Amino acid sequence: MRALTVEPRRAASARVEEVDAPVPGPGDVLVEGRLVGVCGTDREIADGAYGAPPDGRHRLVLGHEAVGRAVSAPDGTGISPGDLVVPIVRRPDPVPCASCAAGEWDMCRNGLYTEHGIKGVDGFAAELFTVAADHAVVAPEALGDLAVLVEPASIVAKAWAQVDHMAERASWRPQVALVTGAGPVGLLAALLARQRGLETHVLDVVTAGPKPGLVADLGATYHTGAVTDACPAPDVVVECTGVGAVVLDAIAHNPPGGIVCLTGLSSGARTVELDAAALNRRLVLENDVVFGTVNANHRHYLAAIQALGVADAGWLGRLITRRLPLAEWEAAFRSGTDDVKVVIDVAA
Repeated sequence: MRALTVEPRRAASARVEEVDAPVPGPGDVLVEGRLVGVCGTDREIADGAYGAPPDGRHRLVLGHEAVGRAVSAPDGTGISPGDLVVPIVRRPDPVPCASCAAGEWDMCRNGLYTEHGIKGVDGFAAELFTVAADHAVVAPEALGDLAVLVEPASIVAKAWAQVDHMAERASWRPQVALVTGAGPVGLLAALLARQRGLETHVLDVVTAGPKPGLVADLGATYHTGAVTDACPAPDVVVECTGVGAVVLDAIAHNPPGGIVCLTGLSSGARTVELDAAALNRRLVLENDVVFGTVNANHRHYLAAIQALGVADAGWLGRLITRRLPLAEWEAAFRSGTDDVKVVIDVAA
């Protein structure tokens, strides 16, 4: 079968090649791949920045945002042949830590977890793949290929669940949200903010292309420029850029008791000056919360499916701006000016 593989930490080593078809083990679901989303993590692994192959191997099958159809599944799992299946990315560590033992593998504390297509276990950019039945969720047929958005939506479902938890510490409830970055994660974060009934603002650098219209059609407001110009006093900021200056502005310009959730990752290539004492004083005196979040567990995938299920399918479809066959993976890995989400059709 064909698969997109890479030798982690070796730049320019990615290629589509013939590999052995996976053999499902006890408890595994065998899945016929349909679509795989491309994100910055995939590009960075292909560029040699990080990643790890399975034990005893030199190459890793890429791809962690996926949807496919079940070919076979163990009895009693609730998964049947033909079901739309979305695989969960992270797998718990073998020790396990307290979080993984409780099913909270997204909060792993000892770093011994593995991640499909990223760290220690093959991903889903293949014509066939396997996933443990308890690490797969069935998507409704109505979602169809849009189920490829479940994984990025799970990230923001987790983010908002944590924001909701943080908000319980006070008697007031958030009314205004600012999302920084209008990529797939940012737009999905804005979608969930609107589903919560929040006044929503989205900040990005582009002035043309599909992003302003996508934001407007959510009933949100699109901005360019500085954080303070976009929304002077947001109750909640979901930061999705990882850009140091934007992160600091988001932290420094929310109102007392504000909540800032960091989902973006910085390249670390730029240095930003910071008055740590002044920032510390502000956070303490204003009871602010700043926290980071990454990955998701089973309940967040289910929450993502629910959120996507009640969203406008036409709007969701516009998030997928390019769909390319597996043979054209290199074009999929090159960012386009008007890209939001690029997907690879592994079945084409």
